[in-house]
Amino acid sequence: MEVQRLRALRGPNLWSRHTAIEAVVHCTDAEHAIEQLDGFEARLRALFPSIGEMHPVALGQPLSLAHVLEKAALALQAHAGCSVNFSHTAVTTEHGTYQVVVQYSEEEVGRLAMKLAQRLIDAALADTPFDAAEAIAQLRELDESERLGPSTGAIVDAAVARHIPFRRLTSGSLVQFGWGSKQRRIQAAEVDSTSGVSEAIAQDKELTKQLLSAAGVPVPQGRPVDGLDDAWAAAMEIGLPVVVKPQDGNQGKGVTVNITTREQLDAAYASAAVHGEVMVESFLPGFDFRLLVVGDRLVAAARRDPPQVIGDGAATVRQLVDAVNQDPRRGEGHATSLTKIRLDDIAIGRLESQGLTPDSVPGLGQRVVLRNNANLSTGGTATDVTDTVHPEIAARAIDAAQMVGLHICGVDMVCENMLVPLEEQHGGVVEVNAAPGLRMHISPSFGRGRAVGEAVMDTLFAPGDDGRIPVVAVTGTNGKTTTARLINHMLASAGLRTGMTNTDGVYIDGRQTDSGDCSGPKSARNVLLHPDVEAAVFEVARGGILREGLGFDRCKVAVVTNLGQGDHLGLNYITSVEELAVLKRVIVRNVAPNGWAVLNAADPNVAAMAPTCPGSVIYFAADRAHPVMATHRAQGRRTVYVDQDAVIAAEGAWRERVPLRDVPITRGGTIGFQVDNVMAAVAAAWAVGLDWDTIRSGLASFKSDAAGVPGRFNVMDYRGATVIADYGHNTDAMRALVSAVDSMPANKRQVVISGAGDRRDQDIREQTAILGQAFDEVILYQDAAQRGRADGEVMGLLRQGLQGAGRTRHIDEIRGEFAAIDHALERLAPGDLSLILVDQVEEALAHLARRITEATV
Repeated sequence: MEVQRLRALRGPNLWSRHTAIEAVVHCTDAEHAIEQLDGFEARLRALFPSIGEMHPVALGQPLSLAHVLEKAALALQAHAGCSVNFSHTAVTTEHGTYQVVVQYSEEEVGRLAMKLAQRLIDAALADTPFDAAEAIAQLRELDESERLGPSTGAIVDAAVARHIPFRRLTSGSLVQFGWGSKQRRIQAAEVDSTSGVSEAIAQDKELTKQLLSAAGVPVPQGRPVDGLDDAWAAAMEIGLPVVVKPQDGNQGKGVTVNITTREQLDAAYASAAVHGEVMVESFLPGFDFRLLVVGDRLVAAARRDPPQVIGDGAATVRQLVDAVNQDPRRGEGHATSLTKIRLDDIAIGRLESQGLTPDSVPGLGQRVVLRNNANLSTGGTATDVTDTVHPEIAARAIDAAQMVGLHICGVDMVCENMLVPLEEQHGGVVEVNAAPGLRMHISPSFGRGRAVGEAVMDTLFAPGDDGRIPVVAVTGTNGKTTTARLINHMLASAGLRTGMTNTDGVYIDGRQTDSGDCSGPKSARNVLLHPDVEAAVFEVARGGILREGLGFDRCKVAVVTNLGQGDHLGLNYITSVEELAVLKRVIVRNVAPNGWAVLNAADPNVAAMAPTCPGSVIYFAADRAHPVMATHRAQGRRTVYVDQDAVIAAEGAWRERVPLRDVPITRGGTIGFQVDNVMAAVAAAWAVGLDWDTIRSGLASFKSDAAGVPGRFNVMDYRGATVIADYGHNTDAMRALVSAVDSMPANKRQVVISGAGDRRDQDIREQTAILGQAFDEVILYQDAAQRGRADGEVMGLLRQGLQGAGRTRHIDEIRGEFAAIDHALERLAPGDLSLILVDQVEEALAHLARRITEATV
């Protein structure tokens, strides 16, 4: 068994909506059915008993090693604690080759699971050892390091529950919610609206105390100190016991409380000085409480207790700590709800203050405290007390957060309880924290968790706001780019700042920011990152879906223009139009429930996508009497069609009329494929919710020139001859172009064509067979990129297509695209027509523009 290729499908894809690893796997003839491998399954189950059932595949297909790889990769992740449940194996058209798809929750974990599953299979084949427990531990450790921590994860979960899209921007905790102009960002539990100034204030403990005191919030006395002697002097001024902590710190690092001797103070100073400037303040008796303020309300409160163990009269302190750390909730760092207790120098010092060492045996029921501070990050525990917080204490916490300017704030208080105001129990606020940890509130050690993630999302997005901008996805065989550009133009005419991707580049508010074929998911994701974009239009090509899935989780409108035989059939195991339809309908399957699919009713493969749409459907076709159109109209649903000289939008008894004479791109309705593009674009604009005056003005102002739609039926004049530049490159495009030019008068008709080497032989031949019936002259050219073909091979196929051509009287062969263009222009006379099928769109159009300019001088 050989894994030939591994891909990460990071968005909705051909197989499912899940993120997944897709592997192309080749099996030898003996590996097609595992029952032919003597003793293999028994050895496999001995190595990994938890692999689960491996049922025979449907349709009588045997269970191959590719299927085993699928089951093993999924089971390994599941046993490592990953939330995965989808996998699939498909037989391809190549003998012995399979596509194996396995869901992942973290990409690197999914990739590793595939590699470990392959090692498991190799071990079972060779009858060699495989440590399944170690493999699962390896996956679990990687998952814990890769996945979001509990604080950020809770906020993301709340976003998912509200259908707000999110994107992790780094391997850490920087996350974007929403798209474009509606986006918001967080860094762990800190939101983008919190200023750097507020964060700096929170870091400065002395400044924070001054501000809180000015607001009437009780705070302990204290001051910054410079050196051990000054620290002791401050302690004497304040009065023992005292607290020593860094002036600029967080998470309890370097904090020592309840200091009563010079020796303790010297040790505490050394611990705090590691983190910067040091301050000394009075010790407030009581418990340590953390109150979480989000926006302008208190959402959670917890009592924090320092790490401790309870003696049993038999075990040492070290053994008791080891037993507590066996709690599965305890881990390293912040990935779990609790942190393991550390027997470090600070813990040993705290033991010494109690007359103990790590090897001491505490008596039965004896409470042994291992740290003075109660932070969860040092092994402490939390008890939820939200329901007991006195309104005056809640008001003080909110005052503290707002005085510093924090939108998410952890307010640390020390007092006896939460039942009476701070002033009545001589308590106070000891610290205000930016980006506070949320795990003590989400999963407290005792008491019920609080919906803090939901509270954060409620401050970022108002009720009912899902953070989404309108996204229109356009796919099909022909017309995708023109339709996408026309939709984008109408959205811009409505005053929206748009983002658009297509095979020509990326455009933000009309400005090109990237060039080349940008019809894939990466470009779409980049547009959704841009803070100026208020609406997005994405051309979605087959290659991007196959390579990585969609660049968005769902769209407002999905447009499918048509499907044809010449759309790269034979590549990536897509061999028929029906299989192509399954791939292209991915955008239809991922329409929002309140969204629309715009489908070509005249194309049976496109019309058949309607049942897969979670939203509503608008059908379009020139013939309103088409059975699909007639049925849809009879049900009172939306349709767009042509009636005499106008495009009609209809819903029930309502009609809207757009005269084709006012739509320049159609040349008065004579260019059939442009009329199709206009119908699709009108339906999409209608689905987005544009008003009809905007739609009409957008159609009227859209020009089919090299600036508006480069390489899409760009009509020019060259010394009285009509020159048309087009990027058509498949058989359906050839037929549409022939139909279009037939409606245009000409003395002589000439075509300039090359062929794409990555098409099937029959598709290349058929292109010139079609053109040979419609043009008097054919100029063949070989371009620079033959896409895997031998020199002259494509030209030979083009010539074969012209054999028996009924109309063509003259054939030339030219090497090089620009040389072919020049040769074609030299042979034109006034009144002639030349269709130039360009390959290098931007360069060829620039070359034509220069020649036309030279001809007018």
